[in-house]
Amino acid sequence: MDEADIAAVSAVRVRGWQAAYAGIVPQTYLSAMTVEGDTVLRRRMLSQPHRTSRDLVAVDDSGDTVGWVCFGPCRSEVSVAGRMQTQMQMEVGVEVEVRIGEVYALYVSPELTGQGIGGELLEEAHRQMKDQGFGTSVLWVLADNRRARRFYERAGYEADGATQDDAYDEVTLTELRFRRVL
Repeated sequence: MDEADIAAVSAVRVRGWQAAYAGIVPQTYLSAMTVEGDTVLRRRMLSQPHRTSRDLVAVDDSGDTVGWVCFGPCRSEVSVAGRMQTQMQMEVGVEVEVRIGEVYALYVSPELTGQGIGGELLEEAHRQMKDQGFGTSVLWVLADNRRARRFYERAGYEADGATQDDAYDEVTLTELRFRRVL
């Protein structure tokens, strides 16, 4: 993603939030989201000098941005065998350390969901994470977002029991962490 993509990605993200989280996240929160505000945040994030995340965009035949995924190193502690951001696996009888990546965000234009765009973006993110040396990917999904949970389960993710709470306009919602081996 570069400077030219920022406003288009923000439009996909804001519209995606407003569609995917309707009835889950308070409407006051969703209504307050703006493409302009999100563009300012994306621009700030993109300009960070030590940024470790990667962004991929999907475009249609007209060159319009229709999807976006952001991923990078895992941002939270993943406790497996007492290690943070790594996982021990047995490989041919020898323990090997596996780095853990994270899908931070994945959104598709609401009118195009279910057409395979999100799956293609996720597959490419997995490929690039694996190329970067990550052996496992995690992501967070709102517990009440059943459609997203089914999507990630079809992509090989499983809830691993970790939860976190986020507040949206003073309403606390629970997120579930999902994990899969790359």
